Amino acid sequence: MFTGVLTAFIAGYIGVVGIIYVGQRALMYHPGGPIGPPEVYGVGEMAELSLKNDAGHTLISWYAAPKPDQPVLVFFHGNAGTIGDRAKKIRPYLNTGFGVILAGYRGFGGNPGSPSEAGLYNDAATILTHLKAIGIPPERWILYGESLGTGVATEMAHRYAVSGMSIGALVLEAPFTSMGDAAAVHYPYIPTRLLVRDKYDSIAKIDAINTSLMIVHGAADRTVPQKLGRRLFDAAKKPKSSLWLDRAGHNDLYDFGAAPHVIRFARLTLNSR
Repeated sequence: MFTGVLTAFIAGYIGVVGIIYVGQRALMYHPGGPIGPPEVYGVGEMAELSLKNDAGHTLISWYAAPKPDQPVLVFFHGNAGTIGDRAKKIRPYLNTGFGVILAGYRGFGGNPGSPSEAGLYNDAATILTHLKAIGIPPERWILYGESLGTGVATEMAHRYAVSGMSIGALVLEAPFTSMGDAAAVHYPYIPTRLLVRDKYDSIAKIDAINTSLMIVHGAADRTVPQKLGRRLFDAAKKPKSSLWLDRAGHNDLYDFGAAPHVIRFARLTLNSR
C-alpha cells in the first residue's frame, strides 16, 4: 500500500512540475491590454514612440525629451500591467526636467508579440539604439528597472559595460538575483533554478557593470524578498548606494519617498562626470 501511495505522490509531483514548466511564462508575465494615449494617464507632455523590434513588430513606448543638460530616465517596468500604470510613478522625474522613456514591451499594452527574456532584451536594446540615433549618448542615460524590469535594465547595463561603454547610472527597484531564486521563494518544493527558462540572471552580471548603482527595496516585500536585493547589492562593485525602506512592500516604495532619493542620486552621479 505504501508503495502505491508513494508512486501516486511521485507521479502527481512530476505532473505538477510538468504543468508549471510548460506554463511558466503564463505564470511569469501578466501583460495588461491596450492602452490609450499618454494624456489619458496624466502625462500629456509625453508622446508615443513607435519602434520596430527584431521580430518586425512595431512597439509603442512613451517618450518625453529632456530639458537642457538633463538626463533621460529609461523605465523598464515589471511583469504585470502596462506603461500607463507607471505614469504616476514617473511624474516626479518629468517635473524635475528629466527626459523619460516608458519602455513598451512585446505583448504588453496592446503591442504585438509574446514576452520572453530574449524578446524583452531586444525591445530594450531597440530603444537604447534609438536614443543614440537621436543624439542622446549612453552617459546621459539612467536605466531604471522595476521588479522584473531590473533584469532587463541590468542586462542592458552589462551589455554596454562589456562593449567598453558606460551608461550614466543604473537604478534597480525591488530587484532579484535571478528568476530562479525569485521563483524558489514562491515554489520552494520545486527545482525552479533548474526549470526556469527565462533566467534574468542579474547576479552573474552585476559585478561587471561599470557605472554607479542604486538599489531601492522594501523590507516588507513579499513578492521579491529584500534579502535578494541585498545579495545583489553586495555582489556589485562600487560606486553603489542603497535605500532600504523598512515599511515598504513591493509596489509602494514611492509612497515612502523613493523618488527624491533617486533624483538626488542621479544628479550627483551625472554631475560628477
